Amino acid sequence: MLTAMAAKYRGVKLTAIWALILCVFIGQLLFYTWCRVQCVRVGYEISSETDRHRKLTVLQSELKIELARLKSPERISHIARTRLGLRTPGPEQTIVIP
Repeated sequence: MLTAMAAKYRGVKLTAIWALILCVFIGQLLFYTWCRVQCVRVGYEISSETDRHRKLTVLQSELKIELARLKSPERISHIARTRLGLRTPGPEQTIVIP
């Protein structure tokens, strides 16, 4: 009777060890899968942010060109003459302060 009980205990112990090994193995698989999913997600985020950075750089270049065009002296002079009716002052309009 004692040996039957010892054999049963040994079988339960062996089953518990196998269950523990199986749980550890499944845990490792789940952890590995989670790591891979996170890696792919971060890769997509990096790709998205790189694309966004490229678009913003192009926009910045376009805005710099637009600013230079708007600040050009020829454009300002043309607007002053046509829209505002301004002209270069003549010698009779110039006052010299001593």
